[in-house]
Amino acid sequence: MKARVTVTLKTGVLDPQGKAIEGALSSLGVEGVTGVRQGKVFDIELAHTQPEAAQAALKDACERLLANTVIENYRVEILS
Repeated sequence: MKARVTVTLKTGVLDPQGKAIEGALSSLGVEGVTGVRQGKVFDIELAHTQPEAAQAALKDACERLLANTVIENYRVEILS
């Protein structure tokens, strides 16, 4: 089974890397960008065959390692 975990900063948490990317895009002439927030994506393959078990395992992984839940949100998607 394949899954994707997306981790992003919570609203209100400063994102200096996003600001740097926004500035770089502007200096490259990319117009119309009014904000950038950066994050992380994990593509994970699991031995689980039941979506509920995979979801539970990934939630545990996010809570314990993949995301700093004080400042980050995460989203788990089961792909197949």
